[in-house]
Amino acid sequence: MAKEALIDRLGSVAIFRGLNAKELHRIAEVGKEVHFEPGAVVAQQDGGAAGFHLIMDGEVSVDVDGHERARLGAGNYFGEMSLLDGLPRSATVKAEQPTTTFALTSWQFLPLLDEYPSISRALLVELCARLRRVERDPVQ
Repeated sequence: MAKEALIDRLGSVAIFRGLNAKELHRIAEVGKEVHFEPGAVVAQQDGGAAGFHLIMDGEVSVDVDGHERARLGAGNYFGEMSLLDGLPRSATVKAEQPTTTFALTSWQFLPLLDEYPSISRALLVELCARLRRVERDPVQ
């Protein structure tokens, strides 16, 4: 994928919304494109937290305790919580068709928070918005 298309996709991700072009370019520089064949496990529930994935193309299923909770396609993302807190995965994510993601590990991302404090602010704003949604409707 062309770098400008990746920058546009990153800018549409809620946790990166509001970042300027320089910050988005920096994020794009440290991550990498990863390909998964159908049936490949991208993330395992209770497994190690490798980081964030933005789906560039393809489709994945998201299972919690063996029950499918969602299907995600291009433009969707997962792993943002593990990117920040390093705790085990809360779901299993499996490629349902050939899938390409932009992957970002916590050890690549966390130094960017020191380099660009505005990224931390954008993350805090998005996490606060999520908490407010849960407070309004705890059964989502």
